[in-house]
Amino acid sequence: MPNPLLWQPSHEQIGNSKMSIFREFVNKEFQLYLNDYSELYDWSISHAENFWESIWKFSNVITSSPYTQICDDITKMPGATWFSGAKLNFAENLLKYRDDSIAIKFYGENQVYRELTYSQLYIEVEKFATALKNMGVKKGDRVAGFIPNMPEAIIAMLATSSFGGIWSSSSPDFGIKGVLDRFSQIEPKVVIAADGYYFKGKSFDSLDKLNGILSDLPSVEKVVVVKYINEGEIGHIPNAIWWNDFSVPTQTLLEFEQLPFDHPLYIMYSSGTTGKPKSIVHSAGGTLIQHLKELILHTDLRRDDSIFYFTTCGWMMWNWLVSSLAVGATVVLYEGNSFFPSPDALLKIANDAKINVFGTSAKFIASLEAEGIKPSQISDFPHLRAILSTGSPLSDESFEYVYREWKQDVQLSSISGGTDIVSCFALGNPTLPVNRGELQCRGLGMKVESYDTNGNPKMGKEGELVCTQAFPSMPVYFWNDSKGEKYHNAYFDVYKNRWCHGDYILINSHGGVQIFGRSDATLNPGGVRIGTAEIYQVVEAINGILDSVIVGYSTGDDEEVVLFVKLENNTQLDDTLTTEIKSKVRVGCSPRHVPSKIIIAPDIPYTINGKKVEVAVKKLIHGEDVGNRDALANPESLDYFSNLRF
Repeated sequence: MPNPLLWQPSHEQIGNSKMSIFREFVNKEFQLYLNDYSELYDWSISHAENFWESIWKFSNVITSSPYTQICDDITKMPGATWFSGAKLNFAENLLKYRDDSIAIKFYGENQVYRELTYSQLYIEVEKFATALKNMGVKKGDRVAGFIPNMPEAIIAMLATSSFGGIWSSSSPDFGIKGVLDRFSQIEPKVVIAADGYYFKGKSFDSLDKLNGILSDLPSVEKVVVVKYINEGEIGHIPNAIWWNDFSVPTQTLLEFEQLPFDHPLYIMYSSGTTGKPKSIVHSAGGTLIQHLKELILHTDLRRDDSIFYFTTCGWMMWNWLVSSLAVGATVVLYEGNSFFPSPDALLKIANDAKINVFGTSAKFIASLEAEGIKPSQISDFPHLRAILSTGSPLSDESFEYVYREWKQDVQLSSISGGTDIVSCFALGNPTLPVNRGELQCRGLGMKVESYDTNGNPKMGKEGELVCTQAFPSMPVYFWNDSKGEKYHNAYFDVYKNRWCHGDYILINSHGGVQIFGRSDATLNPGGVRIGTAEIYQVVEAINGILDSVIVGYSTGDDEEVVLFVKLENNTQLDDTLTTEIKSKVRVGCSPRHVPSKIIIAPDIPYTINGKKVEVAVKKLIHGEDVGNRDALANPESLDYFSNLRF
């Protein structure tokens, strides 16, 4: 039985939606009589090759050579090959509009505001691409962004992809070690950075941190620095040049290198739970066609829309948002703290920028309610059509809050996927109702099941999220994984030829999806996934700390990071050590990694093969039982955690 109904699209909204128009397109193309989304979804997975070809045609993918085969083997996971023979360029598809409509609106703290039209964006990409090629950057070379969420990040990414370079990015609030754990794996030739960033009204210099990163990144031949906070000089940074001195007017025309569908576009990173973050390589074609499907059909994005997502360049929602340029919409960027100078800051931007699609995290929505913010008192938001939420499951209370205090006639879509697929498994749908606590549907072409403990798909019961059919936005490979072992172990170790994602879900009989959280040990404070391995590397290097384990402790709508430390005999967990731990985690990882509680533990539990058992600790401090202790090298260590209560 569905959860309580909160919103229902009108017949007019359903009929005018791109989803309905696409369904009619499919009916005409294949002489079918698909009547609704449920039937369209079933067809999209039972006739997957026809479906993905229809997305290609419907979204008008720009290509110079036609495909000769849609997919070689839809059951091959990993390794299915898509759109063989096709030649295209990702940047060309995002820059097909070159008029005076607004491509980017940028809002930053400290009253920073800029606009770029599509024609201006094209010129900026042309200049930057020429500069990169003039210094010898070529197809396959990596360009890395250590940069705020600003227009230059988009310009640099498009310039890089225009000739087949590979883009990777990280947020400037990451510590030196966190950045090096990522960028040292991919050996970038160029790093794009800003001189700093704003957060909660203060400016933070990035140049010293940048220098520290570069000292252990010998592959870098050029560092291009954007003036943002206008503080500091770059003379002490080797091979550094200001953006405006590097990206200069040129007579050279922008050329789009025509590349295979599976040519690498992005290198993105796992959270780093079991060691260094895995470097996940996504293809230009797979990213493009999946994002076009999600933006045009599931988000109903139009040429005259404005779309916003609160994100950094280190999160996959940045990549997803930028693909909106392929639709010709206006991309709205924000850099800074979402509650500065007041908790309604982003709401005012939503009203000012006439945003149609507003994307944020579940934590942000919960925080608005906790602060007593009533968005409807700010504006009736006449342009706002959809609110998207991701990062963690959206609570029932937050669903109700949006419709009670924000807007009644709005499509609230909780969406879920991941960096692993740079897209969604389940998301919104303009033709379906919104029920409290549910994601509206599984994505077209995504054969998602809920598997029970015996590996059988079960409708209406909680289970493991498993995708049982290949799709174009699967990673091409992992960087530095020549045999494919890391890739296989990440998703296909549990079920052969099936993608096991690590989320616990329930699929209702009407097609709605509920997600109950991660099924692994990844931390998730504030809806931002972070890994434990990075924290261990910092904490266990501190004098007096022998060992540690870190877990998430649920506190209603959020999760606290709790660090347990095993200390040397003469070491005390006093204010000095506590401050040192938090400070070093903040600097070495990021502010989000800092534990809210630090507690002494007599011993840290390990498996027989030497792995920390974070999941067992997390269960015990939540009052849950741990079944199999025989797999532990020191099972008695769990007794301490069994007796803990917060």
